[in-house]
Amino acid sequence: MFAAERRQAVLELVRANGMVSLRELARIVQASEVTVRRDLRRLEAEGLLARRHGGAVANEAPSYEPSYTEKTQVASAEKAAIANAAAELVAPGDAIVLGAGTTTQALARRLARLSNLTVLTNSLLVAQAFARSRGVEVLMPGGTLRGSIFALVGAVAEESISGLRMQRAFLSGNGLTAARGLSTPNVAVAAMDRAMAATAAEVVVLADHTKLGVDTMVQTVPPEGIAHLVTDSAADAEEIAALRRLGVDVHVAKA
Repeated sequence: MFAAERRQAVLELVRANGMVSLRELARIVQASEVTVRRDLRRLEAEGLLARRHGGAVANEAPSYEPSYTEKTQVASAEKAAIANAAAELVAPGDAIVLGAGTTTQALARRLARLSNLTVLTNSLLVAQAFARSRGVEVLMPGGTLRGSIFALVGAVAEESISGLRMQRAFLSGNGLTAARGLSTPNVAVAAMDRAMAATAAEVVVLADHTKLGVDTMVQTVPPEGIAHLVTDSAADAEEIAALRRLGVDVHVAKA
């Protein structure tokens, strides 16, 4: 990979995730940390991002929405660990919500072998994970397809699930802070996530360390509406402590 291509890849990764560690960037672009640190210095000098201890954060406006492909490239090991931990919160006979996202998709794969499970999802990829599961009943709304994240959104989708009552909603997003809760850059996606959260007795947020401390444009679930957070061991300790003070039950998965 040429230097210009590598720097563009680094920039896109940081923009897609808000914050990415130096180690993670080096792993994804297959370069040394010394090389990536040099790239970050140049990108910062051009005003395209800001360096932080151990990584970089985006200078982009909070309305930037990463695509599914961009999301799959970051924190894959952490997302797998989070999915494993979140699976412990699900038992046969449950009725749950799984929102759109790479982490919820990973959770779906782990739940596919359960029996007598009912899953409400607006994600085509989550539904696909259960396609051959004889013991899982999948409910999907109608609506408008948002191709960048393979999910159904819109007023039709929101209305079609308004009468449902589920036990837990497992939702992801683009940012999570103790001050504002879960957020996403897109209005339609946020509205659908709020509608799914409203069907559940409890909301479980699945968020890897790159999302903690990040605040994007549209609030999805306020902090007082979050019962559980499942994150990884690299997550910001101050944010975790603040969320725990608000009553959030934090589960830390080890990647």
